[in-house]
Amino acid sequence: MRMASLCLAFLVAVPAYADDKKPSYEVETRKNISYHEGKDADAVRHKLDLYLPKGAKDYPVFFFIHGGGWTNGSKNGFAAHGKTFASNGIAFVAVNYRLSPTVKHPDHAKDVAEAFAWVVANLGKDGADTKQIFVAGHSAGGHLAALLATDESYLKSYKLGLANIKGVVPISGVFDVSHERMARSFGDEDSRKGASPMTHIGDKLPPFLVLYADKELGALGEQAEAFGKAVKEKKGKIEVKMIENRDHGTIMRNASRADDEATKAIFAFIRGK
Repeated sequence: MRMASLCLAFLVAVPAYADDKKPSYEVETRKNISYHEGKDADAVRHKLDLYLPKGAKDYPVFFFIHGGGWTNGSKNGFAAHGKTFASNGIAFVAVNYRLSPTVKHPDHAKDVAEAFAWVVANLGKDGADTKQIFVAGHSAGGHLAALLATDESYLKSYKLGLANIKGVVPISGVFDVSHERMARSFGDEDSRKGASPMTHIGDKLPPFLVLYADKELGALGEQAEAFGKAVKEKKGKIEVKMIENRDHGTIMRNASRADDEATKAIFAFIRGK
């Protein structure tokens, strides 16, 4: 697997979910919200987009991290996903973060943690249940989602912890970045080991739903299965699901539809079914 090749329930008090085929909420969109202020704020990368279900109360949040091999990608390509989730009563947060080679690990993860903390501090004002935040991502974003949910150090900087994550959905994610080919984004051997979610599997993780394509890029399918096995050995709650007739790109693109297999699995995970 080449780094440059990487692509881009648990619910309480929710009054009424939309049927997957008959969305019942209008969608409120807010774009380019700053989650980091100050002289070092990046005008593009320290931003997030919100897709909110109008009129809903105590709704869950799907906190989504884009892919792109830690060097490319953007939150801007997920408007269709945001509208699908929000119209079905689930807020969708699309997050940007700084990219390599401008930064290296741990800055990608630090940005994601700060964006998560912003959501915890702010979305309750808009009716969200901030105890129901599900962290997700595709490809490199799946790596960052899994790292945030296994290595508590990033959230501790904001007086938060793994208990603040209701569930985790890595999609075609990367769980081991220890190989030397990852040095451009993750530095030396010790840094790469520390950046690998596989390193941090403990016995108090949030529940995971791990999705990957049957025609997956490189060894990502094997990594997903290995991660699932390791979490189960620690008695963690995890489901690893392969999506048929998908590749590394289409598994994410097709998830913009409410009737897609991956989307339905995510909805069921969020709703505790």
